[in-house]
Amino acid sequence: MKSLRYKLIFGFLITTLPLIILLIWNNQYAIQVVRKQVFQTNLHTINLYMGQIDRNLEEVDKYLYNTLATEPDFLRLEPAITGTNQPYYTAKVQLNNKLIVDVNNYKIIDSFFIYSEANKDLLTTSFPGYSYTERELIRNELKHILNTFNKSDYQYDQWSISTVNNSYYLYHIVKKGAVYFGAWTNVKKLMVPIDFIDLGQHGKALFVTDHQQAMEDTNFFIRNEINIDYDPNSYVLTGGKEKFLVVGQQSQKGKFSLVAWIPDTSILENLPYMQRILTYISIGWVVSLLIFILFLRKVFLYPINKLVTAMRAVQMGNLNSKVTYQPTSNEFVLMNRTFNQMVSQIQDLKINVYEEQLQKQKEELKHLQLQMNPHFFLNSLNVVYNLAQVKKYDLIMEITLCLVQYLRFMFRTDLTFVSLKDEVNHTRNYLKIQKLRFPNHLTFDISFSESLLACKVPPLVIQTFVENTIKHAVTLDEPIHLQISIEQLAGTDPCIQLHIHDSGKGFPLDVLSRLQKKQNLYSEHGEHIGIANVQRRLHLLYQDKANISFSNGDNFGAK
Repeated sequence: MKSLRYKLIFGFLITTLPLIILLIWNNQYAIQVVRKQVFQTNLHTINLYMGQIDRNLEEVDKYLYNTLATEPDFLRLEPAITGTNQPYYTAKVQLNNKLIVDVNNYKIIDSFFIYSEANKDLLTTSFPGYSYTERELIRNELKHILNTFNKSDYQYDQWSISTVNNSYYLYHIVKKGAVYFGAWTNVKKLMVPIDFIDLGQHGKALFVTDHQQAMEDTNFFIRNEINIDYDPNSYVLTGGKEKFLVVGQQSQKGKFSLVAWIPDTSILENLPYMQRILTYISIGWVVSLLIFILFLRKVFLYPINKLVTAMRAVQMGNLNSKVTYQPTSNEFVLMNRTFNQMVSQIQDLKINVYEEQLQKQKEELKHLQLQMNPHFFLNSLNVVYNLAQVKKYDLIMEITLCLVQYLRFMFRTDLTFVSLKDEVNHTRNYLKIQKLRFPNHLTFDISFSESLLACKVPPLVIQTFVENTIKHAVTLDEPIHLQISIEQLAGTDPCIQLHIHDSGKGFPLDVLSRLQKKQNLYSEHGEHIGIANVQRRLHLLYQDKANISFSNGDNFGAK
């Protein structure tokens, strides 16, 4: 956030963005107002149409109730037929003639029907415009409804919905004794006046069941990803790529609603011209911002970025990084030339400092190699003296030879690396001398592969830890065994693992914790200086490629 690029772009935004936000907010507010107005207007229209449809259905209901109450022929249809039963057939003919005439007075009705439960006899008026197959399907559906009428939770004051051959129908049944009288119609007849509502080019008005299922044209909802739910009190936008405003009204005569979906694009066409201009201004501001950013990038940010990239490379240690000259302002030419000159001077200075550090490291290595424990020599000479008293000349010769080889190795201060063979022989000489100091209390074993003997290792890297074992683990109370194993570890960067393990009591927990955390172990008595020396030497020679791990074995012993 403190970068120059951020500050320039932020400055541009902070000066122009409030105005654009105000314009956008004003535009959105105008859109909301227009949508609410369109919603209220269309809701009023939908209410009018729904009210008209309900009144038409109510007129049919009145006819059903009045006819059932006043026509005595319905009573003659109630008993079961016995013999010829001339009154039954006469009443049936008279009612049929009446219904054929009366159905023409109700344009929204397809057919009236009468059903005698006792005789399982269904009488319907004709279905104008229907094929024979369609009429039979409807009659079968009516028979099914009437046969299960008493078992269903039928609401006498409501029109019900039925589906025949993927088409939706409305029906209403009234009952007197064992005779049923009802009306049947296709919902498409109710939709005829609604088709005159202006809902835009892609708008649609349909009847919807109380289970939110459209009664026709379901592909319209799938194609436009429309949610059928609506809120009768406020507008809802739905749809995928194209949005639609939803307006709906529940019928008072049945469990269905009249719902209209109005394309949002048609609504926004009603916005004032100036409101649409605000949208273009917002788009123009975005384009201007992009042009401004491109201009800043070419003239200002790109040269700055190249300079910053070169600085970061130098910060990471790459002193070969340079800023290439390109046609730009005079100020950047001067900055680039000065930066390149400064990097060259730093590179020369670093080479000189690096050479001085190498020399200092060599001297430090020599100093570390010369740090030797004087007690070791005193103890070795004391062993020679004791052996001379008992005239053990063979042991005196052996310890003297080991001591000579040990001293010859220690005084080779000009070597940074020695062969693994020399390091192992030196460690073995040291252990032979210590074994004569602690007869029957120290045993050791060194295992390695002959192919590794030519490998180069820092001098005293094994002997230091062996000496630490002699100092802290070997006592006259119980024998100690020291195991040294050397093996090569395979991998992308092969290395040698030196494993030193004694059978003593192991590291004290506080010392082990500090060793594992690589904390300083120096004390005022000079303890643990050998381990610290090895760690320092490995870091000087290998940086982070070498590693020492410390632990205690499962059965005690330091590892």
